[in-house]
Amino acid sequence: MNSRSGDGRGGVNLPALRGHNEALMLDLLRGAGPAGLGRAELAARAGLTPQAVSKITARLAADGLIAEAGRAASTGGKPRTLLRLIPEARHAVGVHMDRDELRAVRVDLAGRVVAESRGPLDFGAGPEAAVEAVVRAVARVKDPTGLPLLGVGVAAPGPLDYRAGAMGRVTGYPSWKSFPLRGVLEGRLGLPVLLDKDTNAGAVAAAGAWLRAAWPDADADADADAGAGVGAGAFVAADVGGGVGVGLSAGAGVGAGPGVDAYAGDGPHTCVYLHVGTGLGAGLWLRGGVYRGARSAAGEFGHQVLLLDGPPCRCGARGCVEVLCLGAVARGELSEAARILGEAAANLVALLDVDRVLLGGRVVAAAPDVFVAEVGAVLAARALDPARPVVALAGAGVAEGAAEMALAPLFGRAG
Repeated sequence: MNSRSGDGRGGVNLPALRGHNEALMLDLLRGAGPAGLGRAELAARAGLTPQAVSKITARLAADGLIAEAGRAASTGGKPRTLLRLIPEARHAVGVHMDRDELRAVRVDLAGRVVAESRGPLDFGAGPEAAVEAVVRAVARVKDPTGLPLLGVGVAAPGPLDYRAGAMGRVTGYPSWKSFPLRGVLEGRLGLPVLLDKDTNAGAVAAAGAWLRAAWPDADADADADAGAGVGAGAFVAADVGGGVGVGLSAGAGVGAGPGVDAYAGDGPHTCVYLHVGTGLGAGLWLRGGVYRGARSAAGEFGHQVLLLDGPPCRCGARGCVEVLCLGAVARGELSEAARILGEAAANLVALLDVDRVLLGGRVVAAAPDVFVAEVGAVLAARALDPARPVVALAGAGVAEGAAEMALAPLFGRAG
């Protein structure tokens, strides 16, 4: 346990410090990709002594998590030995529970998808049936050699209580209210489980997709078959005060805390992920991390009212963007659906001043060019500033984002 001094500062005991430093080494090596880093570079970036780094990396190598990546070119002295993360050393599973479909993926430590399962799900049949479906899906994607899983990330329709791991009053599905999904699944699976909204997992995947360059070539065929992984350096982090502080370890950086700009390369500083499927919602990636709000309720984008006295929405209001957009989809008017989505997105952009609007979900996947073009056109027409946000496809799925959350603790972050 932490010690406390009279001035209120908290100390960290040795086992906790050791775990922190090991996670930091893994995070740095993950960001470095297959090329790896030398011990001196690790020491400089972590602020540790070379002797401490040697001891830490020896333990990680003994655990099978890292290995030598060759030697760096000599600059006059002895060539440096480079170390790399072994992506296949551990795996995690991500599950996307949609209202009518369940998709599960197993990913390696670099975030690459190595196995996938997809099947129907009747969300309206109630929690018990859905739990059984998740348990079966996890069993299908488990490693056949018995490699243990680090954990399971589960993405479900909101609203839900992220901290308590319990479902909220999902629109149209009253039987789910207050169901302790995380605890029930942990009991059934015998593994750590992280539960979050599907849109938040989508934001994690979308942000991480910009950072996949660290692991470009390995297992490319599997990625093409199973879907793009989130990729190295995708992060995930600690929830503090309604937000998430996160480290984007792409290239070489280490993470930052809540409210700190922590992104690298082409990674998005701030973005909004818009998911259009059986429902419509948003995941908010603000200042380097997912923003959930004080009550895990941020991102209920689909229930902003665009048309007073419009058609009734299943939430009880009228003229919500969800009922208008999905109504146009049902009529086959995809351009109109995309334009409605763009109008709602423009409201969000004006409010939050984001760098990117990233689009995902099965409806977008059915007509990606239409949605990117129409949403982009609306944002351009309504822009108050010439430097308007980029509109693009998300590049990775919700299940991948859920798996990335399950990987987080190994790299010293809390999903």
